[in-house]
Amino acid sequence: MTKNTIPVSVHVMGKEYKISCPEGEHDSLLASAKHVDDSMKKIRAGGKALGAERIAVMAAINIASEMLRGSYINSESDALSSEIDTLQATLDEKLKKLQSSGD
Repeated sequence: MTKNTIPVSVHVMGKEYKISCPEGEHDSLLASAKHVDDSMKKIRAGGKALGAERIAVMAAINIASEMLRGSYINSESDALSSEIDTLQATLDEKLKKLQSSGD
């Protein structure tokens, strides 16, 4: 089932963009646009005079890097949690055997 879309206006570096947005995702779109806007403004404020296109590409690369680092951390955390669960199960099993042999 496809969601209905609504037009949403966002502002990035002083320009307005109208974007078609699925209903119920308005707040997420606005937050994403604000993140992009903030990233681009930070790059622009960094000194060198850069064109909007270059600033946009640099912001996109920075945001992708942040996302990928987060994905890597989450996948490593999931793997570690799985190993801990396996170790916990092994310990529980060994403790049960020790308790039953001591009865």
